[in-house]
Amino acid sequence: MVSQNFVSKDFREQLEGYGLTTANILYRRPGRLWLLQEYIWQKYDLFPKFPELEKFLKFWREKLEGPLHSVTVAHARLIKPAEIRTIDGEFRLQ
Repeated sequence: MVSQNFVSKDFREQLEGYGLTTANILYRRPGRLWLLQEYIWQKYDLFPKFPELEKFLKFWREKLEGPLHSVTVAHARLIKPAEIRTIDGEFRLQ
């Protein structure tokens, strides 16, 4: 068995079902509500509830001044269960 000390946190999350999530966030500038600005957020998250993104958006609404206009989300599972197997204690990606 591979020690967890040698496996990155990102890789472990992918094995647990996390996928790369990218959110394109448009928000209004404080003091210039007619002006939209873009922010790109990216992190490993769980589809379809996106708890990490929800936590970030909650922080945005509570702590930042620029009101959200829209959020567009893309998500991709980079490792699927059928693509990984243990061979002699090593993980091999096909």
